[in-house]
Amino acid sequence: MTQLISHVSPKSLTEVLQAAGYRVNETEQNGIVQLLSASQGIGYAVRFGNAAVEQGSYVDFTFSCALRVQGELPQGVAEQWNATRRFARLSLQGEFLVMEMDVVVAAGVSNDHLRGNLELWDRLLQEFIVYLRDFTQAGAAQTAKVAVAEEEEVAL
Repeated sequence: MTQLISHVSPKSLTEVLQAAGYRVNETEQNGIVQLLSASQGIGYAVRFGNAAVEQGSYVDFTFSCALRVQGELPQGVAEQWNATRRFARLSLQGEFLVMEMDVVVAAGVSNDHLRGNLELWDRLLQEFIVYLRDFTQAGAAQTAKVAVAEEEEVAL
């Protein structure tokens, strides 16, 4: 019988990430522990949520990737992602574009389920970068079309 995981700790989640080939650093800021890792050269954090009965354990956690926005972000970038994607959400938080994905283990999940969520997160990070590149290029092309149309109107 498969043993179910009903809570995680920084140590147990570090082991899961390392078993999947990721480097992990545990950090603490203002008494809050988080794990730092990266995939495809993109850094992300694992933040723990609701505390479990067992001291230092949690029943949920969030994968979080924050990218600093330089310049103007195209209109609707977060809204379009959220309307067309499942599992991870985008939000603009100050000067950061943040993608987050929650993972709940409270009712008990298998190790394979936990690993599957990690693989899903990795895939979403890849899609996130492609999405941003494509969205930015589409926005630049649209701006160029508008500029050309305005020049043609002025020429008439």
